[in-house]
Amino acid sequence: MNDRRANPLLGVYLDRRADLERYFRVRLRSAEAAQDLVQDIYLKITQSPAEAVENPTAYLYRLGSNLMLDQIKRQRRQERRADAWGQIHRSVVGGDATTEDPAADDVVMSREELRLVVDAIRELPPQVQKAFRLHKLEGLSHAETAAAMGVSRSSVEKYLMTCLRHILGRVRR
Repeated sequence: MNDRRANPLLGVYLDRRADLERYFRVRLRSAEAAQDLVQDIYLKITQSPAEAVENPTAYLYRLGSNLMLDQIKRQRRQERRADAWGQIHRSVVGGDATTEDPAADDVVMSREELRLVVDAIRELPPQVQKAFRLHKLEGLSHAETAAAMGVSRSSVEKYLMTCLRHILGRVRR
């Protein structure tokens, strides 16, 4: 109960939680989405400093409405991006739309190869793994990798050659 005194807005939220869920369930047409939104309201009011609000109930509904609108905008942006991507990666053959997605068996083979690569890297000494991560994954040059690791550039080159040989040996089995 100390939380209610420290943050009066929290007390109003706890008293009105069911009403908030009902209100947003109608607008979102989903009980789960409404519950998530009301939880987001809770997070907003508990993660920000307590502030004096003239009409706490109206404030909670306005906060929820703003969060709901932000969520709708975010979803629409995602849908537009997905549509744009689909337009770029789709072809029409004989009147039927086809995608340029890889075949399922190619996906399975690629995932298996990736697993082999990851397993091979995990088998290597920590310094070799670190050199690989810095150079290949984080995009550092050989000189930058050497500086970050506190070793010579030739050591980094040897680490990378060791790593690549090991990976190729494991993947080509």
